[in-house]
Amino acid sequence: MSFSLHVHFFHRQGHVGAKHISPMPKFLSIITTPIKPPLRFLIHFTSLYPHLTMVLALAAPNGWYCSNAHINLGIKDYRLRARMRFGVFCESLPSFLPKEVEKIKDPFAIKLARRIERVPVQVTFSDTPIMSSCVRPLRHGQSTDPIVLLHGFDGSCLEWRFVMPLLEEAGLESWAVDILGWGFSDLEGRPSCNVASKRSHLYQLWKSYVKRPMILIGPSLGAAVAIDFSVNYPEAVSKLILIDASVYAEGTENMAKLPRIVAYAGAALLKSMPLRLYVNTLGLKGISFGTNLDCMNIGRLHCHFPWWEDATVDFMRSGGYNVISLIKQVSQKTLVIWGEEDKIISYKFAMWLHCEMQDAKLRQIPDCGHIPHIEKPKAVADLIVKFARTSSC
Repeated sequence: MSFSLHVHFFHRQGHVGAKHISPMPKFLSIITTPIKPPLRFLIHFTSLYPHLTMVLALAAPNGWYCSNAHINLGIKDYRLRARMRFGVFCESLPSFLPKEVEKIKDPFAIKLARRIERVPVQVTFSDTPIMSSCVRPLRHGQSTDPIVLLHGFDGSCLEWRFVMPLLEEAGLESWAVDILGWGFSDLEGRPSCNVASKRSHLYQLWKSYVKRPMILIGPSLGAAVAIDFSVNYPEAVSKLILIDASVYAEGTENMAKLPRIVAYAGAALLKSMPLRLYVNTLGLKGISFGTNLDCMNIGRLHCHFPWWEDATVDFMRSGGYNVISLIKQVSQKTLVIWGEEDKIISYKFAMWLHCEMQDAKLRQIPDCGHIPHIEKPKAVADLIVKFARTSSC
C-alpha cells in the first residue's frame, strides 16, 4: 500500500508554501522538517473510506497550520484522489500560564507545560476551592503505588520535565504536583500559604485525586514538605524518596520579625535574574550560560503571577519548615538520593539523614550537583523505578 501526500502550510499572515511527501508506507507516519515543535493533526477521510483515519505528526512552529491536503491512495487495483479538510488538534499551552512561557526553549519543559492543568481542591482555609496546578498521569496502574513528585523551594512541577516521561515509559502512575504558594495554581484569593496550609492542601489533593497510598518524592526543600506530610498523614504515604534533602534548616523564623516592606524586598531579590542564574551555577554542575538562562526562565516562570510575592512573603513570615524533630518519626521505607558534588547541601547531611531515619537507604549519583533530577534524570528515574517496584535499589 502506498501513499502520496501534498500538504499546504499556512501562517496567520498568509500562505507560505507547500511540501510534497512521497512515498508514505504506513497510515501512522511522522513527517520530519527542521521546524519545531510538533503539532498533531487528525485527518478523517470524507470520501469512500470514512472509517479510515490517519494521524500525522507535522512539525510546525507556533501560529502555523495546515488547511487542507491532497492525497493519493494506492489500495489494491483501485486508485482514488481525495481533497480533505482536517481538524487541527494542537497541544497548545494552557492559557493560564504567564506569557513569559514563550521564552522557554527546552522542548521537554514545553511538552510537560502543555500537560499542566488546574483541578479544584477544597480546603478549610478558603471559602472557595483552590484551582490547583498539577500534571496528571498518562496511565493509572495497580502494579505499584502511584508516584507523586513534589518540587523544591519556590519551584514548580516543571522540575520533573526530564524524569516524569521516563517514569511513565516504565509504566508507573506518576503525578507532578505544585506545592501551594508556588507553581501555577490560581491564588487570586490570596489563601494562606504557611506550612499548615501547604500540608492540608496536599492532603486534600491526594484524597480527592490520587486516592491511594503514594510514593512521595521531595527534592531539596520538597524533602522537608514530604517529611512533614508523611509524619502527619502516614496513611497517605507508602514510601518516601528524598533528593538532596534540605531538612536541617530551622525554617525562616527570623524573617517573621522583619517589617513587611523588607520581606517584599527579599521576595523581589528572590525573583531577580542575577540571583537565579547564580543559584543555578551552584546547583547544576558545569552548566553552560545558554542552558542556565533557559533553566532560569523555567524556574521563575510562576513568579510572574500577580500573587506570587504575597504567597512568598506569607510563607517566609510564617516561619517556614523546621522538620528536624520529625526525621526520626518517619516510619515509611525511605530512599535518600544525593548528588556527589552538591555545592549547596553538604554530603555529611545525607549521612546524618540516613542514620537518623528508621528505615532508609542512601544512594549517591556521581558527577552530579544539587538537582539530580535535572542533571542526571536517567539515573534518578532508574533508582525511583527499582525502589517503587522492589524497595531495593
